[in-house]
Amino acid sequence: MRVAAAFVLAQAAIAWAASQPLPAAVGADFPALVEFSQARFRFLLVHLYDASLWTSAARWAPGDVFALDIRYARGVSGRQLAARSIEEMRRQGHADEALLARWERAMLRVFPDVAPGERLVGVNVPGLEARFYGARGFLGAIDEPGFARAFFDIWLDERTSQPGLRRELLKLPR
Repeated sequence: MRVAAAFVLAQAAIAWAASQPLPAAVGADFPALVEFSQARFRFLLVHLYDASLWTSAARWAPGDVFALDIRYARGVSGRQLAARSIEEMRRQGHADEALLARWERAMLRVFPDVAPGERLVGVNVPGLEARFYGARGFLGAIDEPGFARAFFDIWLDERTSQPGLRRELLKLPR
């Protein structure tokens, strides 16, 4: 009975998290975005975050405006977020250490510490920048060439370290 109750509560939490609109600042800047998909990320059975992908078209395309909304179940520092992002970019083949260092400095300027229950939203603005939003609105943009693609590839490229999460976010067949 307890297992069933826990399952029902977990499903309700997923449904509630998935039904949350984008923060007002994102909606104001990108009113055409609608939720495309959602996924839950766990590591060793520990719930770390829920993610949803927002698009302005019926399907996702890397060259379009889209948003990746991450709702954190655990607290994490901005420094940890930047370091992990760089680690994943390296893993995907980015090897220019001077460029990676510049990207990391840019992320450290933008990424805040995140408490459990808070969210960060990254918006891909093709050919221009990656914009980031938090609980208090716009956090900043990173307009370094290649950064937006490398950053969002962490979740959306076929070289991701989390192919199951990617499959759910992109609605790919199993």
